[in-house]
Parts: sequence; structure tokens; C-alpha cells
Amino acid sequence: MSIRGMHPLRGEVWWVRLDPTVGSEIAKTRPCVVMTTDRLNERRRTVVIVPISTGPKPEPPLSIAVNGGGKAGVAVIDQVRAASKERFGRRMGQLAAAEMAAIEDGLRRALDLE
Repeated sequence: MSIRGMHPLRGEVWWVRLDPTVGSEIAKTRPCVVMTTDRLNERRRTVVIVPISTGPKPEPPLSIAVNGGGKAGVAVIDQVRAASKERFGRRMGQLAAAEMAAIEDGLRRALDLE
């Protein structure tokens, strides 16, 4: 699928190539959950994502337990970023509404948006 025709949807989990990184940024190709609205994802070349890691244990609000693409992991809230659609690989699945709500709550708390 061409980048131009790719429209990741909010709540979907995709493999995303995060390298190159600098300092303590989360690296490698890893699952990431799409946070931006479908309308923005359709129109923009970048997508706001939250990476998912299998390493740390869930410690809300900075790491939220999720089951992305059938694998248990944690959404690493403090690593939220915009990524070009060119970094996207294969779609893995969709998070449950409760998981998305927990991530949204973590983002509000971490960014002091309450």
C-alpha cells in the first residue's frame, strides 16, 4: 500500500520503525498505538503514536497495560511522538476501548491536561 493511500485509524496498533533515536528515546521497530483522529490521519503525513513495550510492568500513568496485536505489553505514555507514515509497517490489530481510555487518561495526567 502506498504511503499516500495509508490511513491508520485511531486505536490501531502498527509496527513502526522508531530509529534513528537520540538519548533516552524508545528505539527499534516496535508496536505503536495510533492516537490521532481518523480525519487527521487521512489528511496528514504524520501520525501521533504511543510506543508499546514488553519490558516494564504497568505503572500508570506512565505505562499502561495493553494487549496490542495479541501480545501483552505496556503503552509507554512519556514516549508519545509524531511519526511519518513512511515509518509504518504492518497493522497488528486494534486496542479495546477500555485500553484507549486508560492511555488517554495517562496522557492527560502526564501532560497536566486535567
